[in-house]
Amino acid sequence: MSAVATASATAWPRLSSDEGVIEAATAVLGGALVEATHFVGEVALHVRRESLIEAMVALRDTPGLEYQQLMEIAGVDYPDRGAERFEVVYCLLSLTRNRRIRVHVRTDELTAVPSVTAMWPVAGWLEREVFDLYGVLFAGNEDLRRILTDYGFKGHPLRKDFPLTGYVEAWYSEEEKRVVYRPVSLAQDFRSFDFMSPWEGAEYVLPGDEKAAAAAEVKAPQAPGAPTPLKADEVKK
Repeated sequence: MSAVATASATAWPRLSSDEGVIEAATAVLGGALVEATHFVGEVALHVRRESLIEAMVALRDTPGLEYQQLMEIAGVDYPDRGAERFEVVYCLLSLTRNRRIRVHVRTDELTAVPSVTAMWPVAGWLEREVFDLYGVLFAGNEDLRRILTDYGFKGHPLRKDFPLTGYVEAWYSEEEKRVVYRPVSLAQDFRSFDFMSPWEGAEYVLPGDEKAAAAAEVKAPQAPGAPTPLKADEVKK
């Protein structure tokens, strides 16, 4: 191994084990901690919503934990959970120990989650994204506006009960020289497609095939042109 490769391998931080993290977090969080799990190589802490800020400060400043950096804030929608259907997930990184952790809090449509923008200013953008897509409110975020959807957008598109087609459609009108909106109108109802190979043929009767079946019963002569291709099961026979 060359000297450069040796130096690079020595300088790269070693991945720290999560051994003892749950025990340390349980001791420092106390009653703020609801549940702690270790799954797919990562620790997940479920904390009470009203104790989120205290929990984040403890995870950041406690020796042995030291999760200094906020990497991401994600939203999840569980409609079957009832009122507290939303879950906000904070992904933290420890720069000194080179390991990650997730912090989960649950909330509903009206109860705001405490904002962590005072600890990590980057959370302002991340909280706006969760608000825009899920409708989760954040108390203390001074600029809680939509960030991904268009002006005047109705609803929150990543909620499980949001319609796949949306509520309105937008296009640029050459007559009005601007973007205009109108309610969504589908040309046809949603259909259930079977994605069968066209070379195999459908196993059910398509509209119009009943005429061919009736003609076969009376043994009518075949119309001029190429013969109708056989289905896969007929070829096997």
